[in-house]
Amino acid sequence: MNNNGNRKESIHMSADVILTHFNQLFCPNDLGHPLYGKEMAEAKILSDAYIAIKDGKILAVGTGQPDSGLIDDHTEVKSCEGKVATPGLIDCHTHLVYGGSREHEFAKKLAGVSYLDILAQGGGILSTVRATREASFDNLYDKSKRLLDYMLRHGVTTVEAKSGYGLDWETEKRQLDVVAALDRDHEIDLVSTFMAAHAIPTEYKGRSQEYLDLIIEQMLPKVKEDNLAEFCDIFCEKGVFTADESRYLLSKAKEMGFKLRIHADEIESIGGVDVAAELESTSAEHLMVITDEGIQKLAKAKVIGNLLPATTFSLMEDTYAPARKMLDAGMAITLTTDSNPGSCPTANLQFAMHLGCFMMRLTPVEILNAVTINAAYSVDRAKTIGSFDVGKQADITIYDAPNLDYLFYFFATNLVTDVYKNGKKVI
Repeated sequence: MNNNGNRKESIHMSADVILTHFNQLFCPNDLGHPLYGKEMAEAKILSDAYIAIKDGKILAVGTGQPDSGLIDDHTEVKSCEGKVATPGLIDCHTHLVYGGSREHEFAKKLAGVSYLDILAQGGGILSTVRATREASFDNLYDKSKRLLDYMLRHGVTTVEAKSGYGLDWETEKRQLDVVAALDRDHEIDLVSTFMAAHAIPTEYKGRSQEYLDLIIEQMLPKVKEDNLAEFCDIFCEKGVFTADESRYLLSKAKEMGFKLRIHADEIESIGGVDVAAELESTSAEHLMVITDEGIQKLAKAKVIGNLLPATTFSLMEDTYAPARKMLDAGMAITLTTDSNPGSCPTANLQFAMHLGCFMMRLTPVEILNAVTINAAYSVDRAKTIGSFDVGKQADITIYDAPNLDYLFYFFATNLVTDVYKNGKKVI
């Protein structure tokens, strides 16, 4: 890890709160773009550090004793000796809102039945669709709120949330309405993605083009008109949507002003990466079976790779996304949970981070950059979150650890002691 010298500057404004004497403070570099390739191995790491907060934003970051100009009679000064801190963690790929659960499929997974075979049998996503269609707004809201509570306790302060378990307008809208309500009510900030193209509904079996036309002609305009989502996503996979179908939908969505994501190369490589590169998607998701050629295409197109190692773990596979190859090629990557009821039922981003270290051979600095500044770019929030730059939101995750390496050395344990959101202590 890199250490940086004293960063104190002359301060002429008193802070509301100053957190002092951190053993180490992880300060990602915001270069005005996602960190690509070797840039992900760099960060400023301050010892005996402090963070000054004013009006919910970062006022100053430095080492040693805070500048006297930061403190007046109303400033609360709190020692964080023996602890480390990072910017609030960002989970940039989740399927947060859904009805029911799918533990009844667990025995099939243990018996070796594949994810796509379970889907073909009417299970998987389609099972959750049935449960979500039957669930009320209040049921979905309460269930999703509990998941967010788990995430917050694990240090997450911003979450991307997709629809995609309705596959009809009424239920898709209900999912998006739940996301909007939780964004208003919960401490965690939510970023909404419309993903009606998550599967082909049973009533459109064999008529995927008609379903895509329904999404384009009826659903997307309503989502845009009511400002229900920023991003549009599609599951490009064998037995779901082809690359041509994905290109068709995402091209139309882009024309309407949506930012783009695409589930690609998760189980089979069928051209989703090409679509992501051609349309300059913000991100491509999963990429577990991406080819070397596909990596080069995403690197050249500056598409962020949202990598989901907990999904590989949950599916009992060994096809972890080739993160090291991606960095060597100059890609930007994130790590994220894929929190969902079937292929990755977890709300623990730290678990995905630990898998990134142990199974993908990423370093602590690379991982922490992946879940802070790069994740902020993935959800198009880097101007306000993801680093400790002055003026950004004071989203801070504090850990009971002597140094940042300890967060990965002492694995499978939640070391979070405090979480600040917009300068307010929420955990």
